[in-house]
Amino acid sequence: MPKLVGNLPIIDLSELDNNESSAHFYENLRITAREIGFFYLRGHGIDLAKIRAIEKQTRAFFELPQAQKDAIDMKNSPHFRGYTAIKTEITRKKLDYREQIDIGAELPVFATNPTSPAWHKLQGPNLWPESLPEFKPLILDWQASLRELSIRLLRAFMHALGQPANALDHLIDGTPAHLLKLIHYPSSDNSEDTQGVGAHKDNGILTLLLQDTVGGLQVETSAGWIDVAPVADAFIINIGETLELATNGYLRANVHRVITPKHGQDRYSIAYFLSPDLTSTIPLLPLDKELAKLALGPESDPDNPLFRSVGDNALKGRLRSHLEVTKRFYPEQYAQGNIY
Repeated sequence: MPKLVGNLPIIDLSELDNNESSAHFYENLRITAREIGFFYLRGHGIDLAKIRAIEKQTRAFFELPQAQKDAIDMKNSPHFRGYTAIKTEITRKKLDYREQIDIGAELPVFATNPTSPAWHKLQGPNLWPESLPEFKPLILDWQASLRELSIRLLRAFMHALGQPANALDHLIDGTPAHLLKLIHYPSSDNSEDTQGVGAHKDNGILTLLLQDTVGGLQVETSAGWIDVAPVADAFIINIGETLELATNGYLRANVHRVITPKHGQDRYSIAYFLSPDLTSTIPLLPLDKELAKLALGPESDPDNPLFRSVGDNALKGRLRSHLEVTKRFYPEQYAQGNIY
């Protein structure tokens, strides 16, 4: 097993650059992904100056006057892009005590007609803060860097599971569907505001999270909830629903949450989600017999059904998390009342 920090392992991606250590890396990755799921990633190759720059821009965005943030509110975007104020996003039917900005791939809208599936609306342009001219180029560069890193990690996952490294490349070779969230969790001493973000799974392929020095992130394990302590300049990696479906449950999407910070401490984090092309369908990988024996099927959760249609799976989470957007741009789904 790799070195642990608290209850979670650290995996060094730079081991892949050395033929003598690569076998050790793949074994650690396979065991960690199956037994724990969450892990820290070092040796990722992302320049520290680039990390400092996006951390600075994240704080700069949330320090903008409220009116400037509200000018790019997500409620104005059918693509679920833009700013979300405190206590307007919902997780597990409760309000989250955080503010954030969602930035996807910078793409034109899908051509649609009356018979187009509702998830076609998910693709479209972002909303950018006008008073931070350096924000957009920095964010797009960060997305490009994290996409390259996460694809390298995905291919390592495939190799570790005895698959061709490119086994899932068809999910990511088309139009990019990644998402970046810059997140601010303000402190609160109100006992009703303990949910920074409620317990949930990520619906993409992999999540790469950069967090600051303020704790609060927790992951659910068989032994209960454990803290994910800050580790300087390391990414926290967790598995999304796409890999749970593709491996028939051999890998599980991790349930995690964030507890609201207390005593005047504010938490900032930067989450990159590698997601499959919206038009694709998640395949079932042909695991070898030994691994297949441990694949018990995707987790059955009536509050979170999983779909192999990427578009349907992506839309599901957005509809129930952002009700103002759903009511305005997805009135049919809102009226049906079955978005949970």
